[in-house]
This record gives sequence, C-alpha cells and structure tokens, in this order.
Amino acid sequence: MTTFKVVIEYDGTHYAGWQRQLNAPTIQATVEDALAAIAQARLTVVGAGRTDAGVHARGQVASFRTERGLSRREWLRALNAHLPADISVLSVEEAPDDFHARYSATGKLYEYHLLNRPERAPLLRKRAWMLYKPLDFMAMTDAAACLIGAHDFSSFETAPTDNENPQCRLDQLNLRREGDLVVLSFYADRFLKQMVRSMVGTLVEVGRGKRMPADMETVLAARSRAAAGKTAPAHGLYLVRVDYEGATSRRERIHEAEGRKPALLDP
Repeated sequence: MTTFKVVIEYDGTHYAGWQRQLNAPTIQATVEDALAAIAQARLTVVGAGRTDAGVHARGQVASFRTERGLSRREWLRALNAHLPADISVLSVEEAPDDFHARYSATGKLYEYHLLNRPERAPLLRKRAWMLYKPLDFMAMTDAAACLIGAHDFSSFETAPTDNENPQCRLDQLNLRREGDLVVLSFYADRFLKQMVRSMVGTLVEVGRGKRMPADMETVLAARSRAAAGKTAPAHGLYLVRVDYEGATSRRERIHEAEGRKPALLDP
C-alpha cells in the first residue's frame, strides 16, 4: 500500500462542505468518486480540515492509501481529468506510511475576506463578506492583538462538537487592507469548529463600534459562545495552507504567512 499526499484547491460555493454526507454534494465525496473511477475500488480520502459549506480552499491537504501502481504524475493527471471544474488537485506526492493529513498537521493558515464599501460587488458575492458601512480598522487591529497566544478558545467554538480540548495556540492574527478589501490572516496549531468565522464576526462588531477592543479579553475569559459575536458567513473563508514537520521552522512559516500578499479573490 502506498500513501499519497495531495494538495487541493476548490471553490466551495456549490458544496455542503468537505465531509461526505448522504444527501448533499461534498468535496470529499467528489474526490473519492474520482479516485474510485481511476482505481476501480473505493478509497477513503482524509482531509486536513473539515471546511464548512461554502468555504473555499487554496491549499487543502488530503491523504489516501492505495495498491494501484500509478506514479504521482499519473495520479495528478487522472484526478484532474475526473474532477469538476471547481475542484483542482495542485500536487500529488508519496508520503510516509504513518502520514495522516489531519493528525500530522502542525499548523494551518486561514484567510477571511471582507469587502468594505458602500456599493455591492456582484462578482465577489460568493467570495467575500460584504460590509457596506465603514469599519474602524485600527480598533479591529487592536482587538485582534488580544487573541494572539495560547488560550482556551471555547467562546469562539460553535456547538455541537465532540472536541474535548479547547486550547489552541494562535500565532498570528493579521489584518491588512487592499483598497476596499480587508484580509484577515489566522495561523494556529489547530482550530476549533468555526473558530475563525466566530472571531471574524466578533472583530467586525468591534469595527462597527458595538464592542471595545479590550472586550476581547472578557470574551476569551468567559469561555462561552454567547459572549462572542455572530458567526461570519462561510463564503469569505479560505483554507490557504496546511503545514507539516519539515525543513522550515514554525517561526519561518509564521513569518511567511505574515508577509504573504493577498491574492485576488479567485475561485
């Protein structure tokens, strides 16, 4: 049996998230169907992150094991030949037998896109959260700083969940502006269910003047979802990258994330 690691990009607009469901199209099911057509056998794909319905990915990582003797290049070509236009496999490589896309991950980078202007943007309606009234960017930046570090992030975890460990280490929460676009970058060792979207929704309340930046400390201390703000819409969220143990250090990966320029809001 050979273990393969694949990097996948997708537009999540028309999918009910990553995880296979009985009566709805999902990314996992679509990739597994493509693998079945190639391998003539059902293969299970494990994703690094179970992205929600409508969430996009530029660097989702998945793994699968197979006895089919195809090279990584053959798998790459075959998968993209069988996948729909809104899902693309960017790379395929052999991995150690004990590699697991989810449990072997050491860090993840997410981005959330806000479009802050008075006029709607039809081309971006499924790519960013449209906010028409001005936001206090500096207040949001100050509030974001309160969240960096190792904390119990229960206040930003949506229910129901079977997670028993609410501790995460958020190494980076960076806000940057590109004209009307506000990009929030989150890098952590792990994330709770809808944690990024809950943090974004709370930061937007700060930007709207409904909360003070220092209120973030109170929200964290409450360890209750009721203390935080609304959950931001899924379509503004992007899984950008998943890191694993390798040549680059954690510090270098965080520095790389902080210096990354925001790309256009492509599928």
